[in-house]
Amino acid sequence: MTEDTLAALLHRRADDDRPGLLFEDSSWTWREVVGRCRSHARRLSGVRHVGVLCENVPDLVFLIGAAALGGPVVVALNPTRSAAELEKDAAATDVDLLLWDAPYEHLARQLPLPARRLGDLAETAPGEHGGRQAAPDDLVMLIFTSGTSGTPRAVRVTQRKIAVPGISLAAMLTPGDVVYCPMPLFHSGAIMAALAPAVASGAALALRRRFSASGVLPDVRRHGCTYLHYVGKALSYVLATPPRPDDADNPLKIAFGNEGSATAIRRFGERFGCLVIDAFGSTETAVSITPDPSGPGGALGRLPEGVEIRNQDTGGRCPPAILVDGRLTNPDEAIGELVNVKGVGLFDGYYNDPGADAERVRQGAYWSGDLAYADPQGFVFFAGRGTERLRVDGENLAVAPIESALRELPGVVEAAVYPVPDAAAGDQVMAALVLDRPFDPAAFAAFTREMGAKAVPRYVRICGELPQTASHKVLKRVLAGQAWRTSDPVWFRRDSAFTRLTGEDIDVIEAEFARHGRTHLLES
Repeated sequence: MTEDTLAALLHRRADDDRPGLLFEDSSWTWREVVGRCRSHARRLSGVRHVGVLCENVPDLVFLIGAAALGGPVVVALNPTRSAAELEKDAAATDVDLLLWDAPYEHLARQLPLPARRLGDLAETAPGEHGGRQAAPDDLVMLIFTSGTSGTPRAVRVTQRKIAVPGISLAAMLTPGDVVYCPMPLFHSGAIMAALAPAVASGAALALRRRFSASGVLPDVRRHGCTYLHYVGKALSYVLATPPRPDDADNPLKIAFGNEGSATAIRRFGERFGCLVIDAFGSTETAVSITPDPSGPGGALGRLPEGVEIRNQDTGGRCPPAILVDGRLTNPDEAIGELVNVKGVGLFDGYYNDPGADAERVRQGAYWSGDLAYADPQGFVFFAGRGTERLRVDGENLAVAPIESALRELPGVVEAAVYPVPDAAAGDQVMAALVLDRPFDPAAFAAFTREMGAKAVPRYVRICGELPQTASHKVLKRVLAGQAWRTSDPVWFRRDSAFTRLTGEDIDVIEAEFARHGRTHLLES
């Protein structure tokens, strides 16, 4: 059996009596884990695609293993979506059986599919599952993209797509390590950066039913976790918990993930005494950038061979960034889309969506939809998703550098920057902030004077929390759609001062849209 399959990695664990899976007060050896995977494959014989609505529970791990060993393809449905959206997702991915677990029974019952409780698959009878020989391009899962900027798409997750990153990350682990997985297993990050390296290395996998910022450190200590996987804003929310003098007294060695802010990465490592490795990647896994500790602050790493930053309009390669005191001075020329010009990496396409495939793969190159720029030394800086470029007073701006600057303001737990329409032309910058203290407009104005004039937010929304996916990616399309029409307090920049936006102010602003014939831009 070829080694670059998840099935091969599981077979290597079949006679391993060391701890394999830890969950709350229960545990399984790797031998028992593989046995449960085979059992689930037997029980689901004849099922082609099985949809799953559940939290991180052991049966989900067994089901994914069953898919690798010849069982049905697992369709990882996102329980944060509505019943109507899930019905479309299930139909688009040919789901013929739905498995659910608490607390999603009510949601599952609303879908027009045969449904069973996931826990009912338990079976203790001996026997081997006679699954077919696994090949690297065999389908194991369908995982939907996060949908932060549009409709989620089902990505084909093959044996090799799981095994290759698992084997790579396993180089940082030993069988004596414990991998902590608080991120949802219906997201690719948890599959490829937590489950897969645990299987590949023989380290134990400690599952958390659902992410809890206050639960991270107690879980790490309870299970002896040495490796933590995170996605998105999770680090920021852990850092927002009250600090304790003994925070660094824990077994954690490595926190590995993606989309953590530079500020959160630095503070998390200092507070909890571990190395934080923030890598760049996506569900499609066609472009990956390895962190380089020798690079400047905020850099993703060096631009890999075969990956270029290209102008979205002309297709030409973008020139290096010109940075003055850390500020990008030539955004129009330097910011472009990350493109794998040598192929598609580990991207095996979307499921039954040739239009989406054609959007990503053009003339043999993979266009990621992610914006970035690189300095003359080749260090890459993330500039936002393709939908996150702003045009203010005729100048292009990227959201990521603005967010990075705002996160340095004392009291900021998390920041999101997004475009809202200008009454006359182009965009205005709006920021949503989560704070651990009351908003101080004078302090904010003083802090932002060091930013480029066009990058200073025109509107500042103060939120209790940001709308986000279950994998802690901010839903900026929701924020942008609401703009200043929100019950949250919004502050408005007049000249260099910030004042609280009132209903009368909103009437004046929206009257300007009507005067310029741009009222349609205010429709959500």
